[in-house]
Amino acid sequence: MRAVLCTAFDGPDALETGQAPVPEPAGDELLVAVRTASVSYMDKLMTEGRYQMRPDLPYVPGTEAAGTVLAVGRDVPGYRVGDRVAAQVWHGGYAERLVAKHWRCAPVPDGVDDIVAASVLENYLAAYAALIDRCVLKSRETLLVTGATGGVGMAVMDLGRMLGARVIAGVGDAAKAERARAGGADAVVTYGDGDLRAQVDNLTGGSGLDVCIDMIGGDVFQTLARCMAWGGRLSPVGFVGGEIPALRMNLPLLKSFSVVGVFSGAWLDQCPDDAARAAKEVFSWIAAGRLHPRVDRVMPLTEAAEAMRILGRREVAGRIVLEV
Repeated sequence: MRAVLCTAFDGPDALETGQAPVPEPAGDELLVAVRTASVSYMDKLMTEGRYQMRPDLPYVPGTEAAGTVLAVGRDVPGYRVGDRVAAQVWHGGYAERLVAKHWRCAPVPDGVDDIVAASVLENYLAAYAALIDRCVLKSRETLLVTGATGGVGMAVMDLGRMLGARVIAGVGDAAKAERARAGGADAVVTYGDGDLRAQVDNLTGGSGLDVCIDMIGGDVFQTLARCMAWGGRLSPVGFVGGEIPALRMNLPLLKSFSVVGVFSGAWLDQCPDDAARAAKEVFSWIAAGRLHPRVDRVMPLTEAAEAMRILGRREVAGRIVLEV
């Protein structure tokens, strides 16, 4: 089968289009004919050898895809050949065929096309795990999300808006501020534009943040920890800034706020029934027009390396989707 292969942990430069064996589904897996696959920051980190998982080389990147079921494992309930599905995997999406555990798949409803379907599970299940499962975001609370114009950030803003929160986007520069407002942010703060803490205090009248979803880490996380409201929930989701922060524990003590970790990829495996219900719920909200996944652009599979470079330059608002 045609696939994109990563031949060394050297990032996009090590990607090439070639042939790979068609995978065989295990008893708890689906074999999917891939139509579309999305490009994530996790994909990029893995090709660079900077993710906690290092597949054996060569491997097929791609953590998320959408397509049609070709074969159903003997232990898989609820799926039939021909069903449209979205799948979230650790790797394997940039290919004509993939296998996925059935609990890492979700039926795609009518009215949701394959391009959108490939951009949903990784982003929106991360947002769901963070806002609904772990932080229990309530209507009228103030939510801030950093990395707001990335795929997960856009999903967090979208879901937070649907849940009735006041949404503040955290971005790196003025150009991204405009993208965040277009993505539904009620207000924007920029890390490089003056004092971040002063910006948050100004927007909240000094009352602080009820929920903060941080994907940057480093000094940004340290500053936001000083911006939490009494009883707030501060959630580290990633560290794209490159520095894993250490937190002075007097800060959550004095304001009685919680630090709530979210690892949505592991959540799928640890709580598969909850994650499967969440996926069906998210897709129903999309089909009903309550959520609006953002696809930045669509590119052919052969341009996977360039798509990853564009992502690395932070020129993306939402997801890049590859047509397979």
